[in-house]
Amino acid sequence: MIKVMLVDDQNLVRKGVRSLLELSDEIEVVAEAADGAEAIRMVPEANPDVILLDMRMPGMNGIDVLRELSAANALPPTIILTTFDDDELVLAGIKYGAKGYLLKDVALAELVNAVKTVAEGGSIVKPAITQRLLKGLENMQNEFSSLDQPDPLTERETEILRLMAGGYSNKEIANSLGVAEGTVKNHVSNILSKMGVRDRTRAVLKAFELGQI
Repeated sequence: MIKVMLVDDQNLVRKGVRSLLELSDEIEVVAEAADGAEAIRMVPEANPDVILLDMRMPGMNGIDVLRELSAANALPPTIILTTFDDDELVLAGIKYGAKGYLLKDVALAELVNAVKTVAEGGSIVKPAITQRLLKGLENMQNEFSSLDQPDPLTERETEILRLMAGGYSNKEIANSLGVAEGTVKNHVSNILSKMGVRDRTRAVLKAFELGQI
Protein backbone atom coordinates (compact mmCIF):
# COMPACT_ATOMS: atom_id res chain seq x y z
CA MET A 1 0.00 0.00 0.00
CA ILE A 2 1.40 3.39 -1.03
CA LYS A 3 0.94 6.05 1.67
CA VAL A 4 0.05 9.48 0.25
CA MET A 5 -0.06 12.91 1.90
CA LEU A 6 -2.18 15.70 0.37
CA VAL A 7 -1.10 19.33 0.77
CA ASP A 8 -3.52 21.96 -0.54
CA ASP A 9 -5.12 25.01 1.07
CA GLN A 10 -8.47 24.29 -0.60
CA ASN A 11 -10.49 21.74 1.35
CA LEU A 12 -12.65 20.84 -1.67
CA VAL A 13 -9.55 20.07 -3.72
CA ARG A 14 -8.15 17.80 -1.00
CA LYS A 15 -11.47 15.98 -0.68
CA GLY A 16 -11.71 15.58 -4.45
CA VAL A 17 -8.20 14.18 -4.82
CA ARG A 18 -8.73 11.92 -1.79
CA SER A 19 -11.94 10.51 -3.25
CA LEU A 20 -10.13 9.78 -6.53
CA LEU A 21 -7.18 8.08 -4.85
CA GLU A 22 -9.46 6.00 -2.62
CA LEU A 23 -10.80 4.36 -5.77
CA SER A 24 -7.44 2.61 -6.01
CA ASP A 25 -6.82 -0.36 -3.71
CA GLU A 26 -3.07 0.30 -3.88
CA ILE A 27 -3.09 3.80 -2.36
CA GLU A 28 -3.96 5.07 1.11
CA VAL A 29 -4.24 8.77 2.00
CA VAL A 30 -2.58 8.95 5.42
CA ALA A 31 -2.50 12.70 6.01
CA GLU A 32 -3.83 16.05 4.78
CA ALA A 33 -2.33 19.49 5.34
CA ALA A 34 -3.96 22.84 4.54
CA ASP A 35 -0.72 24.83 4.25
CA GLY A 36 3.02 24.44 3.92
CA ALA A 37 3.92 24.89 7.57
CA GLU A 38 1.41 22.24 8.62
CA ALA A 39 2.78 19.89 5.97
CA ILE A 40 6.34 20.22 7.26
CA ARG A 41 5.17 19.52 10.82
CA MET A 42 3.18 16.46 9.74
CA VAL A 43 5.70 14.75 7.46
CA PRO A 44 7.79 13.02 10.18
CA GLU A 45 4.77 11.45 11.86
CA ALA A 46 2.78 10.66 8.72
CA ASN A 47 5.88 9.27 6.96
CA PRO A 48 4.25 9.33 3.51
CA ASP A 49 5.67 7.46 0.53
CA VAL A 50 4.48 10.25 -1.79
CA ILE A 51 3.37 13.87 -1.29
CA LEU A 52 0.89 15.57 -3.63
CA LEU A 53 1.76 19.23 -3.20
CA ASP A 54 -0.10 22.38 -4.24
CA MET A 55 2.15 25.29 -5.21
CA ARG A 56 0.04 28.35 -4.50
CA MET A 57 -0.79 28.48 -0.80
CA PRO A 58 -0.91 31.39 1.66
CA GLY A 59 2.07 31.78 3.96
CA MET A 60 4.49 28.99 3.13
CA ASN A 61 3.96 27.95 -0.50
CA GLY A 62 4.90 24.73 -2.25
CA ILE A 63 8.37 25.92 -3.24
CA ASP A 64 9.06 26.80 0.41
CA VAL A 65 7.98 23.31 1.47
CA LEU A 66 10.25 21.65 -1.10
CA ARG A 67 13.17 23.90 -0.18
CA GLU A 68 12.86 23.32 3.57
CA LEU A 69 12.33 19.55 3.42
CA SER A 70 15.14 19.16 0.89
CA ALA A 71 17.52 21.16 3.09
CA ALA A 72 16.67 18.85 5.99
CA ASN A 73 17.12 15.77 3.78
CA ALA A 74 13.53 14.87 4.68
CA LEU A 75 11.69 15.25 1.36
CA PRO A 76 9.62 12.21 0.33
CA PRO A 77 9.00 11.72 -3.40
CA THR A 78 6.77 14.67 -4.28
CA ILE A 79 4.43 15.47 -7.17
CA ILE A 80 3.43 19.06 -7.79
CA LEU A 81 -0.32 19.11 -8.33
CA THR A 82 -1.63 22.47 -9.52
CA THR A 83 -4.23 24.15 -11.71
CA PHE A 84 -1.55 26.19 -13.42
CA ASP A 85 0.47 25.03 -16.41
CA ASP A 86 3.39 27.23 -15.40
CA ASP A 87 6.96 26.73 -16.59
CA GLU A 88 8.38 28.81 -13.75
CA LEU A 89 6.72 26.58 -11.17
CA VAL A 90 7.97 23.44 -12.92
CA LEU A 91 11.53 24.71 -13.02
CA ALA A 92 11.45 25.89 -9.42
CA GLY A 93 9.80 22.68 -8.21
CA ILE A 94 12.28 20.41 -9.96
CA LYS A 95 15.15 22.58 -8.74
CA TYR A 96 14.09 21.82 -5.17
CA GLY A 97 13.49 18.12 -5.63
CA ALA A 98 9.96 17.52 -6.95
CA LYS A 99 9.73 14.27 -8.92
CA GLY A 100 6.82 15.25 -11.10
CA TYR A 101 4.24 17.77 -12.11
CA LEU A 102 0.59 17.18 -12.92
CA LEU A 103 -2.39 19.45 -13.45
CA LYS A 104 -5.35 19.04 -11.09
CA ASP A 105 -7.62 17.99 -13.96
CA VAL A 106 -5.53 14.84 -14.41
CA ALA A 107 -7.45 11.61 -14.99
CA LEU A 108 -7.61 9.01 -12.23
CA ALA A 109 -5.50 6.44 -14.08
CA GLU A 110 -2.77 8.99 -14.81
CA LEU A 111 -2.76 10.22 -11.20
CA VAL A 112 -2.51 6.69 -9.81
CA ASN A 113 0.25 5.78 -12.28
CA ALA A 114 2.16 8.94 -11.35
CA VAL A 115 1.95 8.11 -7.63
CA LYS A 116 3.18 4.56 -8.29
CA THR A 117 6.01 5.80 -10.51
CA VAL A 118 7.45 8.26 -8.01
CA ALA A 119 6.94 5.83 -5.11
CA GLU A 120 9.17 3.41 -7.01
CA GLY A 121 11.86 6.05 -7.48
CA GLY A 122 10.88 7.36 -10.90
CA SER A 123 9.77 10.78 -12.07
CA ILE A 124 6.76 11.96 -14.03
CA VAL A 125 6.17 15.19 -15.93
CA LYS A 126 3.37 15.78 -18.43
CA PRO A 127 4.73 15.53 -21.99
CA ALA A 128 3.70 19.04 -23.06
CA ILE A 129 5.58 20.49 -20.13
CA THR A 130 8.56 18.18 -20.58
CA GLN A 131 9.21 19.43 -24.10
CA ARG A 132 9.13 23.09 -23.09
CA LEU A 133 11.14 22.39 -19.96
CA LEU A 134 13.90 20.55 -21.78
CA LYS A 135 14.02 23.21 -24.47
CA GLY A 136 14.11 25.93 -21.85
CA LEU A 137 16.90 24.26 -19.89
CA GLU A 138 18.91 23.66 -23.06
CA ASN A 139 18.54 27.30 -24.06
CA MET A 140 19.43 28.44 -20.57
CA GLN A 141 22.51 26.24 -20.47
CA ASN A 142 23.78 27.82 -23.67
CA GLU A 143 22.75 31.30 -22.61
CA PHE A 144 24.34 31.07 -19.18
CA SER A 145 27.41 28.99 -20.05
CA SER A 146 29.60 31.90 -18.97
CA LEU A 147 27.60 33.55 -16.24
CA ASP A 148 28.28 37.18 -15.53
CA GLN A 149 27.18 38.38 -12.14
CA PRO A 150 24.29 40.81 -12.69
CA ASP A 151 24.01 44.16 -10.95
CA PRO A 152 23.01 43.60 -7.32
CA LEU A 153 19.28 43.44 -6.69
CA THR A 154 17.69 45.48 -3.95
CA GLU A 155 16.06 43.69 -1.02
CA ARG A 156 12.61 44.37 -2.49
CA GLU A 157 13.67 43.15 -5.95
CA THR A 158 15.01 39.93 -4.43
CA GLU A 159 11.72 39.47 -2.57
CA ILE A 160 9.77 39.92 -5.81
CA LEU A 161 12.10 37.54 -7.66
CA ARG A 162 11.40 34.84 -5.05
CA LEU A 163 7.66 35.34 -5.55
CA MET A 164 8.16 35.15 -9.33
CA ALA A 165 9.93 31.83 -8.78
CA GLY A 166 6.83 30.67 -6.90
CA GLY A 167 4.73 31.35 -10.00
CA TYR A 168 2.90 34.39 -8.65
CA SER A 169 1.53 36.98 -11.10
CA ASN A 170 2.27 40.71 -10.81
CA LYS A 171 -1.20 41.25 -9.37
CA GLU A 172 -0.73 38.51 -6.76
CA ILE A 173 2.71 39.87 -5.83
CA ALA A 174 1.22 43.37 -5.48
CA ASN A 175 -1.53 42.07 -3.20
CA SER A 176 0.99 40.10 -1.14
CA LEU A 177 3.30 43.09 -0.65
CA GLY A 178 0.57 45.71 -0.30
CA VAL A 179 1.76 47.82 -3.24
CA ALA A 180 0.31 48.86 -6.59
CA GLU A 181 0.55 46.44 -9.51
CA GLY A 182 2.33 49.15 -11.51
CA THR A 183 5.02 49.29 -8.83
CA VAL A 184 5.58 45.54 -9.17
CA LYS A 185 5.80 45.87 -12.97
CA ASN A 186 8.50 48.52 -12.55
CA HIS A 187 10.43 46.26 -10.17
CA VAL A 188 10.13 43.31 -12.59
CA SER A 189 11.44 45.48 -15.44
CA ASN A 190 14.39 46.51 -13.26
CA ILE A 191 15.08 42.87 -12.36
CA LEU A 192 15.08 41.79 -16.02
CA SER A 193 17.34 44.71 -16.96
CA LYS A 194 19.83 44.07 -14.14
CA MET A 195 19.97 40.35 -14.91
CA GLY A 196 20.32 40.88 -18.63
CA VAL A 197 17.38 38.65 -19.56
CA ARG A 198 14.21 39.26 -21.53
CA ASP A 199 11.54 37.40 -19.61
CA ARG A 200 10.51 36.16 -16.16
CA THR A 201 11.37 32.50 -16.75
CA ARG A 202 14.94 33.36 -17.74
CA ALA A 203 15.25 35.65 -14.72
CA VAL A 204 14.19 32.83 -12.39
CA LEU A 205 16.49 30.33 -14.09
CA LYS A 206 19.47 32.67 -13.98
CA ALA A 207 18.81 33.41 -10.32
CA PHE A 208 18.81 29.66 -9.60
CA GLU A 209 22.03 29.20 -11.56
CA LEU A 210 23.71 32.02 -9.63
CA GLY A 211 22.36 30.82 -6.29
CA GLN A 212 20.49 34.06 -5.68
CA ILE A 213 17.24 32.34 -4.67
